[in-house]
Amino acid sequence: MADNTNIVSAMRERQLTIRRQLDVRAISLKALSLDSGIGYSTLLSYFPNPEGRAEPALMPISALYALCGHVPDDLLSLLLPDGRAIVTIPEGVDYDEYETHCRMFLSVKGEAHHPGSPDGREISACETTRLGLAAAPLRAVG
Repeated sequence: MADNTNIVSAMRERQLTIRRQLDVRAISLKALSLDSGIGYSTLLSYFPNPEGRAEPALMPISALYALCGHVPDDLLSLLLPDGRAIVTIPEGVDYDEYETHCRMFLSVKGEAHHPGSPDGREISACETTRLGLAAAPLRAVG
């Protein structure tokens, strides 16, 4: 079992990192308080000024839930174990169009790994460009 002391310490460090990033991105705690419904003083206890001496209070899952949609997913993901992430499920995806682009990407990828391609099984510079062009529509539709 993991050492709870290390987990608590890591979580507090991650909360301070989130506060620094909120400041860098000009996301105010007052605005987050209004948007999330979490009291300003409570948010300040979770995300104190990193330059101060206050140690962050451990944020409960209910606060994480309330902050979803108001704090960028990449910042909230810092509260999760490494290798895990909070992601927003896209709405209004045209799955047929997505499938078409997936198949196109896989075709280009398969050609790039073909032994007869410019760098054999390795991906060459020209193939990297083609793969990027094939991947771009996937980001656009999904």
